[in-house]
Amino acid sequence: MPNVQIVAACDSRLERAQVVSERPYVSPEAMLEREDLDFVDIVSRSDTHLDLVSQASQRGLAVTCQKPMAPDWATACRLVEAAEAKGVRLMIHDNWRWQPWYRAARKVIARGDIGTPLSYGFRCRWKDGAGEAPYPKQSYFRDLRRFIIDETLVHHIDTARFLFGDIQTVYAEAMRVNPRIQGEDHAILTLRHTAPVMGWMHGHSFIALEDAGPSIDESIFEGEEGSIRISAAGEIWLGHKKIWTQNFSTGYRGDSVYNTLLHFVQCLETGERFETEAREYLEKTFAAVEAAYASVVSKRGVAIAEIVGGRSDVS
Repeated sequence: MPNVQIVAACDSRLERAQVVSERPYVSPEAMLEREDLDFVDIVSRSDTHLDLVSQASQRGLAVTCQKPMAPDWATACRLVEAAEAKGVRLMIHDNWRWQPWYRAARKVIARGDIGTPLSYGFRCRWKDGAGEAPYPKQSYFRDLRRFIIDETLVHHIDTARFLFGDIQTVYAEAMRVNPRIQGEDHAILTLRHTAPVMGWMHGHSFIALEDAGPSIDESIFEGEEGSIRISAAGEIWLGHKKIWTQNFSTGYRGDSVYNTLLHFVQCLETGERFETEAREYLEKTFAAVEAAYASVVSKRGVAIAEIVGGRSDVS
């Protein structure tokens, strides 16, 4: 990436840090104390985020931090407050909105090709959640108290925000299918936005999409004058006409991780606001995740305002 150098890397297993940098550490405290850094990229699990963001903030370092932000609402709030108290810039790394087909779809919608937006749907599928040893690439998924909404559908919540604006209310149903895991592995959400738009997202990991390509999603966006569909191959269709084709052969899901991090670096250089700035992400995306879990428990629609206002009955 232009103008970026990986100065050091830290991992609980030194050999993994050595792959990334010639200056490897197993102690984040030691790395932050000894190295001259401009920012920190936190890619560890959510239960470590508060401590690591706090340490970086104490040293005045900008941070990009992976989603999920934190294991619960209270911890996520403390994480944002730790950065704000030191005047540190903090971006949440949620790369789904940076998948190129969603960036292109937003332009199609903004151009008016489907008219005023009315509704949308995301169908998310991948096949690694069944059997005695599910999720072999990320086996820690099996032990998470909150799983498919927190780890996967949060991407679609944030992308819906990116495409259609703020979310007002969430209603969710969730269940556990595979008894070898702790959290929910099948969920469906319906969302109402502040704008007159409603949508749904449905996810599980027991079958694969038929035309799976760089995406694990299929989606449809409908307006008063037509609709567009995005296939799992990363193609955008307007009715029966293909109007956009992805040509990304490298990188994660259309090279979306690179583009997310490029946005972070460019905003540090220019001073522009992050698209997923931590306070806004907390109160608009993470709050919608919390609303989904509160809805599962209460069996009713939950407003985002209830979460942000501290009235949720989900910890």
